[in-house]
Amino acid sequence: MNKKPSRSLAQELDRYITPFRYDGSGKFHLKAHKTNEKGDLDKERAQEILDANKKRLIEFQEKLYAQDRWSVLIVFQAMDAAGKDSAIKAIFEGINPQGCDVHAFKAPSSKELDHDFLWRHVTALPERGHIGIFNRSHYEECLVTRVHPEILAKEKLPQKLVTKNIWKERFEDISAFERYLTRNGTVVLKFFLNLSKDEQRQRFLDRLEEPAKQWKFSMDDIKERALWPRYQAVYQDIVRHTATPHAPWYVVPADHKWFARVVIGSVINAALEKLDLRFPRADKASLEEFEEVRKALEKEATGSKKQAK
Repeated sequence: MNKKPSRSLAQELDRYITPFRYDGSGKFHLKAHKTNEKGDLDKERAQEILDANKKRLIEFQEKLYAQDRWSVLIVFQAMDAAGKDSAIKAIFEGINPQGCDVHAFKAPSSKELDHDFLWRHVTALPERGHIGIFNRSHYEECLVTRVHPEILAKEKLPQKLVTKNIWKERFEDISAFERYLTRNGTVVLKFFLNLSKDEQRQRFLDRLEEPAKQWKFSMDDIKERALWPRYQAVYQDIVRHTATPHAPWYVVPADHKWFARVVIGSVINAALEKLDLRFPRADKASLEEFEEVRKALEKEATGSKKQAK
């Protein structure tokens, strides 16, 4: 009797990946994507998947680091309180810190403003064998700067280059940049944590009520919340114009943090599985050398035992 072929990890996790993936084909409307999606899961089952994904990720990362060929860039974008920080903490728990770097991009420094808008992000890219996490990213340069034109004015661009086409040009530059990365062995995974305005309000209230969370709250968060419709429109534009088959966007329902983590962890593991990561194998000459070393070490141990007698 023939056994059914075993499903790949990507197939097993597909229900938590494909519904949220947009690669630029077809139309995209942000409002069509639910923020409170839970799939077919409850919190208990979600935790089981999260734990399994963490275990897989640890194994994949060890091989990624040892093989030293591929790198992975993970981009997180979201409105305030969407759960980026906690998702990073939960999903990457147990990862070897030697092979994983997190960069949180704040307002650019004076030195960074003396360079092109991608410069500071290029300098933070993960090296081969590493996972790099951008907590906010190069997409801020066509998000916050678009919502707040005064920030763009500080970037010292020649005035004749600041035209009505600047955002279209930045989308083109970013897409070309990500294509370049993928052609050079960097897997680009982009997540937009899609949070509802009502859920953000509740999370802000939680921060205000809990002393351990109050440090996360800023009055600037409330100012940005007042611009919610503008941010949503710009995010929609970003996803529409920069989603490609080689660097798609994953629009992650973020009202339930536990489900968002299932989606993010599933996407990352499925992408790593496709790389067919393996530990490097020693060549014949090295194996022969290892055998000589083994014999010498065993002989050393035998000699030590004789001296002990």
